[in-house]
Amino acid sequence: MTAQIRILATTDLHMNLTGFDYYADTPDPSIGLSRTASLIKAARTQAQSQGHLVLLFDNGDALQGAPIGERAVAQTDSRHILMQAFDDLGYDAVGLGNHDFGFGLEVLDRIVAQATCPVICSNATRADRPASWQAHTILDRNIKMQGQDLVLKIGVFSVLPPQTAKWEAHRLQGAVSVEDILTCAHRKTRELRSGGCDLIVALAHTGLGAAAPAPNLENAAIPLAAVPGIDAIIAGHSHLTLPGSAHQSLEHVDPQHGLVHGKPVVMPGAAGSHLGIIDLTLHQKDAGGWSIGNQHVELHSVSPATPAAPTEEDADVKRLFAQAHKETRLHSAKPVGETRQNLHSYFSFCAPDRGLALVAAAQAAALRPFLKGTSHEGLPVLSAVSPSKFGGRAGPRSFTDVPAGQIRLRHVDDLNIFPNEMQAVVVSGAQIRDWLEMSAGVLNQMHAGQRIDLRNSARAGYNFDILHGLSYQIDLGMPARFDAGGNLTNSSHNRVKNIRLAEHPIDDQQSFVVALNNYRASGGGHFPFVDTARQIPLPVLSIQCIVRDYVAGRLPADPLADAPRPFTLRPLSGAFAILRTSPKAQHHLAELQTYNPSVIGRDDDGFLLIRLTL
Repeated sequence: MTAQIRILATTDLHMNLTGFDYYADTPDPSIGLSRTASLIKAARTQAQSQGHLVLLFDNGDALQGAPIGERAVAQTDSRHILMQAFDDLGYDAVGLGNHDFGFGLEVLDRIVAQATCPVICSNATRADRPASWQAHTILDRNIKMQGQDLVLKIGVFSVLPPQTAKWEAHRLQGAVSVEDILTCAHRKTRELRSGGCDLIVALAHTGLGAAAPAPNLENAAIPLAAVPGIDAIIAGHSHLTLPGSAHQSLEHVDPQHGLVHGKPVVMPGAAGSHLGIIDLTLHQKDAGGWSIGNQHVELHSVSPATPAAPTEEDADVKRLFAQAHKETRLHSAKPVGETRQNLHSYFSFCAPDRGLALVAAAQAAALRPFLKGTSHEGLPVLSAVSPSKFGGRAGPRSFTDVPAGQIRLRHVDDLNIFPNEMQAVVVSGAQIRDWLEMSAGVLNQMHAGQRIDLRNSARAGYNFDILHGLSYQIDLGMPARFDAGGNLTNSSHNRVKNIRLAEHPIDDQQSFVVALNNYRASGGGHFPFVDTARQIPLPVLSIQCIVRDYVAGRLPADPLADAPRPFTLRPLSGAFAILRTSPKAQHHLAELQTYNPSVIGRDDDGFLLIRLTL
């Protein structure tokens, strides 16, 4: 006898509940749970009409992201709208991701208590009290086979990156510990099998990374699939898609069929862009239990390639979000200040980014009062910023673009989309060099006579830290000094040249105060300075609030606003770089004049391709 199971999955929603870009105040047909909901209902109806059992899961990072999420958290007197949506759509269980801890434990506990389905995180443990989330769940589901009513026991566990405890240390320190993904998976799989589970599904908020098992992997989906007893995996965290073409060179991965170590693994993108589907055929064994026969993995996009039209928003779900959507737009439209220049991130990796310069100045202005009367008062103040919207996996629509004129709250969020807090560290000149070398690794090495993408797509653009207050050159003819994990590749590789403070070369023994966000200060991005930097105690200071107050004039103008351009790309004879950016960047090509830019078309994802002469 056989049973047919259809598993539906979403991941990394980041509170993109509607198909709307709140930063640009315009509809976005490529995202939104309201559109994914239409795919969910269609896929469920199709499977159920054929007598298949259907399960629906979310894989974490749902609660924090788009501005509507901030409004939902503020509404403490009503049920969280995402929990309402999960309930209405019939989710069977949801896992937690690292960003779900970003509002703090009190908020998370309140939201979890409102869920009607199990909320799971197997490798995060509360140290101070029992956790509001579950360590796993066993779903008993009835199936009818040849006139018999049988109960299928489905075990579900959930894991997230162990680095979460470090990334969110300002909220989780001493309260939450996070176990290694693979260690937890082995233990949970044995436990669920011992509990009589017929099928085990892993909600794995982790991406495809190293093939070999190792302690504390952030992206552990490949060795996770090799854990005996796991039958299906919903992966995420990296915002990529599987099945998909971006993983062709990974060992043990069949990207076309969504198989890793022969097991079905689905990665449904991010922001509600895709619905993941895993179809399984289970065969009942003569001795009892089940074995998996046929397995099929596919993705359904809310915005399939032309000529197909984007998926329509589900009317019921859209209606559920309507009031919160209206309130978010009204709040985001509130004016806070003005700018004389367009602030955009189309050229962040090669030319001055005025939006980042504004954030850097705001951070410095907020920090300086806390240095007065301390031993740090006389030290040079720098400010570290990095692009938060740079295209990449989010697509060609994902760039900051604040027009000249009135700055509204949505523009403030657009300049720094992450709800980070500002922190400060004291570092030496030698640490500054390593910091900048790690940042420069986001860019590819260039070779004369070749056209190479400027940004290394394997590295996150938000790890391209720019230290305002300094000036320096980046030599892309040299290999990167550090790999993506912060490991030294070769001590002779020095891309960053001529680091200067006010026209004077910095000294390795010199001390600096640097304003930065909590993600970087806690080790996010694997920067090599973190473990030895001295932190300066500060109160809770939201960077978005700092930028708002700076634009509104409630913080004084900071000297960093008039600092020289932080970095330039060192000339490299005969070398060309390809910049992938938004088609809207064509209106600003004059800013790339030094590179003799040439537009060469668009790629399959819709990015504008600009050739830069280095």
